Amino acid sequence: MENTEESATLRITPTVRALSSALRGKRDDVPDSSQLNGDRISPEPEKLWFKESSAKNLRNRDFLSPTTMLNTLYADGQVPPAVMSRVLSLRGSGILPVAGGQVMGEGLRVRVDRAAAFKAVLAEGATEYLKPSGQRQGCVVLNCPALHPKPNTPTPDTLTLGQLRTVLLADHMGALLRRQGFAVSYCPTLPEDSDIFTFLRALGIDWPTAPANWTNEEREEKIQEALENSPYRERETERGRRTSGGGGGGGGRRRRRRKAEEGENEEALRVNLKRVFQEEGLLGYDPSLGTCIVHRDSVSHLAQLDLATADCTVAMATALHVTSCQDEFRQQQIAVLWRASGAANTQRHLVCGPVKTPGSHLTAAQFLQLRRGQMKEASEMKYGDQVEGQTWDDIIRVMTSATVRFELLSTVHTSPVTLDVHREGGVSTKGPRGGVFVMYNCARLHTLFDSYERGVEKGSYPEIPECSQLDFSALKEEGEWLLLFNYLITFSELLDQSGQALDCEGSGARVNIKTEQICKFLVSLSKDFSSYYNRVHVLGEPLPHLFNQMFCRLHLLRALRELYHSALDTLNLPPIRQL
Repeated sequence: MENTEESATLRITPTVRALSSALRGKRDDVPDSSQLNGDRISPEPEKLWFKESSAKNLRNRDFLSPTTMLNTLYADGQVPPAVMSRVLSLRGSGILPVAGGQVMGEGLRVRVDRAAAFKAVLAEGATEYLKPSGQRQGCVVLNCPALHPKPNTPTPDTLTLGQLRTVLLADHMGALLRRQGFAVSYCPTLPEDSDIFTFLRALGIDWPTAPANWTNEEREEKIQEALENSPYRERETERGRRTSGGGGGGGGRRRRRRKAEEGENEEALRVNLKRVFQEEGLLGYDPSLGTCIVHRDSVSHLAQLDLATADCTVAMATALHVTSCQDEFRQQQIAVLWRASGAANTQRHLVCGPVKTPGSHLTAAQFLQLRRGQMKEASEMKYGDQVEGQTWDDIIRVMTSATVRFELLSTVHTSPVTLDVHREGGVSTKGPRGGVFVMYNCARLHTLFDSYERGVEKGSYPEIPECSQLDFSALKEEGEWLLLFNYLITFSELLDQSGQALDCEGSGARVNIKTEQICKFLVSLSKDFSSYYNRVHVLGEPLPHLFNQMFCRLHLLRALRELYHSALDTLNLPPIRQL
């Protein structure tokens, strides 16, 4: 395989592709698999290799091409020497350096040059590994139906837990998409003095607001007129044209609104939604969508969408409706109505499963109050009388937000979430579960570096030298490679996934995005870091012959601290720097 200039940023996907190309080789280097295996078809390149992730397997290999795959490519699974040579000499842009490989019972094992990988990744603080592999362009409007007036603005006491899940998911998706370069806006705009806005701020959600006296009347009138003149309007039920000339003027619209407010009968505006999605070629919509009567709250919803997409100058905005399964049908009606009004925006639906609280019924406000009380009680049990003052109020607020977010976002978004709202002390500062555990381990890293800096001030330790001055072969503890290989190297590609899912064409109205992965990533990272930290004494005796290994570890853990910050930022959670 021809070598190319090596990239400073090592990735798993390019490495797997390069390994696959090396194993398959040129067409005339590889025997025809149909001659060797009857009618069997040669496997796809991306299926030839698997990245290992468990501590047990990483002791002897980093990538594996299973025996079943080798048997498909080669007679009796015997890898030709020329092919093996290509695999072992693999180099290229973004490709992890190969140190060695051999065929064993389970297949062809490949081991990475770990010292070289440590040095490459940790150079300059691993900054290139904490962001997406590339920047994208486009506008995304995250529409949260739970926050739209129906007809009144929702309050924390009317917001259900299922609806809270959709709001948190929209907030998380916005942070992820912004990271990838998308211009992101949120819908609807909330009154700045509303209780729901204050409630969301307590959870760290910065939703757009407008003055309390602001109205969107002009856009509402525009949407109303567009629907009245839509080719999908059902006119056969009309009792004759209005004397106002069909309601085309602004005065006619205002008279109709005044009549509606005064309780006078007004001929209902009906739109045939089935015709819309059939004739417009919209896929994945409920076939039972029929004729829809257009109510005022629907027009308000569409006007908010029109406002949110108006400022998009990069490209045509994609509207991502983040809704609960209970509200999905209604949101499909709104989406098709918007199309009937003339909107040409791509629309996708991210649908959340229900949130269950067996034996209890809690609103979003009650649930947050419960978790905040439990978080304060757990902190007081662990830290005693020091849990007081503004600093601790802020810590408890962030920890409560982390608890709620991880409870509602760690599950596949289409699946139900079951919350335990009865167990005594529903949150704990101990144990590998959820947001508290993640925040605690992030704080441990800050405490470690605080201790190191105090050692520097006392003259016990020198400043950390550059990576180029260190020998990273000193990192031999299995947890060290696991933290780099499973987390630091993979995070960038994890960030790419949400934008890639939006690009999928022809998959219908619904879009499935692995929204749970950041939370699961952080919990898994925290378990492995905690295990490593409890096993290894990072800040050793201040002896010169021990400094190289200590500094290598500090470079790794400093990158890990920044990884925590980067991942938590996608959940709009600030790190806790001490506990």
